[in-house]
Amino acid sequence: MGAERVLPALRIRVRLFAMQRETAGTRELRLEIPIGATVDDAWTAVVEAVPALAPGRPSLRFAVNGEYADPGTTLADGDELACIPPVSGGAATDGSAPEPVGRRRILELHASPFAAGLASDLADRLATEEDGGVVTFLGRTRVTPGTPAPGQEAEAARHAGRSVEGLEYEAFEPMALDVLGTIADEIEARWDVRRVAIVHRIGSVPLGEPSVVVVAVAPHRDAAFAAARYAIDETKARVPIWKAERFTDGHVWIGDVARTGPETPTTG
Repeated sequence: MGAERVLPALRIRVRLFAMQRETAGTRELRLEIPIGATVDDAWTAVVEAVPALAPGRPSLRFAVNGEYADPGTTLADGDELACIPPVSGGAATDGSAPEPVGRRRILELHASPFAAGLASDLADRLATEEDGGVVTFLGRTRVTPGTPAPGQEAEAARHAGRSVEGLEYEAFEPMALDVLGTIADEIEARWDVRRVAIVHRIGSVPLGEPSVVVVAVAPHRDAAFAAARYAIDETKARVPIWKAERFTDGHVWIGDVARTGPETPTTG
């Protein structure tokens, strides 16, 4: 008999984050999957390589080449598939493209502690003489624990009654910045607020220190308030940033299943 025919395959890179990364013991997998395979097919291959990841599937979302994607999305050779576990809810933009007139955005991830007066500095950088409303939100690390991410309930129970000693943030940085930009686009479309800052920490954040700053600037206060609230709520729900609460002898990942787009308004 002749040699067995080898079917062509796609080569993909699978990125793992937060609890998936810890379970697998690696940040990425290199896999071969059949031509025509979908995101769901790739996940099946991931589980075959690391069976311990299987229970996390109900709370996962996926991104292909930095954009959220449905499980039925067909993959191509060389694609990067990111497995997005429950999120916590960047490097600055490079300035290569000029902003439209009147638009100022500061979207950053900081690996080092925020400078004193950062919120005031951001407001000064954003505001114009036409702006009468400046709304700032500052999110700080607190001692009381939050809601554990799906799959982290047992670990959270082990630390029940203990105080949080600090936070650890992890991000899929290129995609995080892209999603922040999308949120800023939505703010501009909804409220015509064109000057906004969203700055988030990554890495270790001690108790009492700020981990996120949002500033929205507009001619009128109502729009600035709405924009700031939307910015922080959507950042926590959609941006691929993960938060772990540190305790003396372990940590717990915090958050909920990532939303892949803006929340659909409810009707009465």
